[in-house]
Amino acid sequence: MFIRHYTHWPPARPRSLPLPRTSVYANLEASARSDPGHCALDYYGDRIPYAELRRQVDALAGFLQGRLGIERGDRVLLYTQNSPQYVIGYYAILRADAVVVPVNPMNRTEEIRHYLEDAGARVIIATQELWAEIAPLVGTSGLTHVVLGAYSDYLSADHLAADRGPGPSGLPVPEFVRTPRQAISAPGVTAFAEAVAAGLVPREHLARDHDLAVMPYTSGTTGKAKGCIHTHLSVQATASAIGAWRGDARQSVVLAVLPLFHVTGMQSGMNTPLQLGSTIVLMTRWDRDCAARLVERTRVTTLTAITTMMVDFLANPDLDRYDLSSLSWVGGGGAAMPEAVARLLEARIGLSYIEGYGLSETMAPTHFNPTQRPKRQCAGIPMFDVDARVLDPETFGERGPMEIGEIVLHGPQLFQGYWKNPAATQEAFLQHDGKRFFRTGDLGYYDEDGYFFITDRLKRMINAAGFKVWPAEVEALLYAHPGIQEACVIASRDPYRGETVKAVIVPRPEASGHLRGEDITTWARGRMAAYKVPRIVEFVAELPKTASGKILWRQLQEDENRRTAMIAENGA
Repeated sequence: MFIRHYTHWPPARPRSLPLPRTSVYANLEASARSDPGHCALDYYGDRIPYAELRRQVDALAGFLQGRLGIERGDRVLLYTQNSPQYVIGYYAILRADAVVVPVNPMNRTEEIRHYLEDAGARVIIATQELWAEIAPLVGTSGLTHVVLGAYSDYLSADHLAADRGPGPSGLPVPEFVRTPRQAISAPGVTAFAEAVAAGLVPREHLARDHDLAVMPYTSGTTGKAKGCIHTHLSVQATASAIGAWRGDARQSVVLAVLPLFHVTGMQSGMNTPLQLGSTIVLMTRWDRDCAARLVERTRVTTLTAITTMMVDFLANPDLDRYDLSSLSWVGGGGAAMPEAVARLLEARIGLSYIEGYGLSETMAPTHFNPTQRPKRQCAGIPMFDVDARVLDPETFGERGPMEIGEIVLHGPQLFQGYWKNPAATQEAFLQHDGKRFFRTGDLGYYDEDGYFFITDRLKRMINAAGFKVWPAEVEALLYAHPGIQEACVIASRDPYRGETVKAVIVPRPEASGHLRGEDITTWARGRMAAYKVPRIVEFVAELPKTASGKILWRQLQEDENRRTAMIAENGA
């Protein structure tokens, strides 16, 4: 067991965390029974107490079972943006003893077809703006029923009557959120509101800790997306760990800005607060002004946001107008927080950004920085009951402090394997020191204090004339340049070096138009080893991102590979 980090363990936290041996739905049931009138969801100023949330969850579960024939263990797709429908749909599926298959709302028809066919699902809970992507699949790929919601069903009449500007709450509600429910008449389609209004009573809740609960899909590096099999226990493991680590309580108010379909948003923004009986403040789409207004208006205490969101949030020229004093915890993961951005956060809000690390296969974090002693650009220390090691990716021998290798994990939050893919499951695990460890595919190291640092993906390394360059390290350094707002580092083919370093950069507005590539190269030479310096710099208006805000470095790399291949083919 890795214990080097215990010296810096958070005060008053146990080193091992007893886990609830109940279903995830039981958390909502307990919170609703304990404090039925407490606000569970705040959606642009309209509030849903715990008792009402549970009532609607149970009613939808009754509809899934009674009208749509959902049985224990069936998979149901959940295809919507952050909204009351997402939370209600998620817990209704679990209440019906079925399995949630969360789907990125940016996915298109053919991607949904893969999820349906691979998961063997025949029911989708979605929202009306996504109907065009679902319609071609009804009656094919096994899809028989669609429960279709409208975000506006959970907004007050005052919000719906407002003009395009801020609603009566003073919040800028997106236009598509205020769109009234559309009459969509098609075979197998039921309005979400009508399904809830039917008031059907679900059967006895049978799911237990060992039953399947959630199956997020992960694309990995190649091939089609694979379903990660999670039980109620593995979901409970990180839901419990996040709350205990952050010090959340019933009085906490959590701003859910990360997409709930992604495991980090799902756990930190939904399952943890519902387990504790806290309040969730929902945003359907990221908006830095709206986020700041919500913090001030609802007295948000807890904000989990990825680096790109925090860069945008702190770049708001009006940020000082808002009262953000209620915030007591700001953190996240996905990519290392650049030093310059972390310093700006501390200067403007007075809080350290608490970085963590996790994957879809681990249902969010396995590592978090201790709040009392965080380190920057650091994944943190292994959390409750997590055994993390660094192994040589070829020999699987143990690496020591400051030695880079592949990070492998053992703990209660590990998934069971990839759905219907035994070969991929076998490749993902190894036996080491008498335990079954998950191979993350991430390269990193731990320091003398037992803090883990991610250097890059095993398959993302740039080999520049024999020197290994980790793009994430170069990106973190580039963020300190005063003219750079965002950066992504990729490999470009080079006839002499094999590969060379290329930086794709979004300049800050004040630097746009006069920042030159040679300026970046000259600046970088004074701050990093020569072989790491970007030889090629491309300026763009924006970087491609996932719905959760992560930069799509793979897409940029593939575009660059096509470009250089075309040049080589044409002999240019």
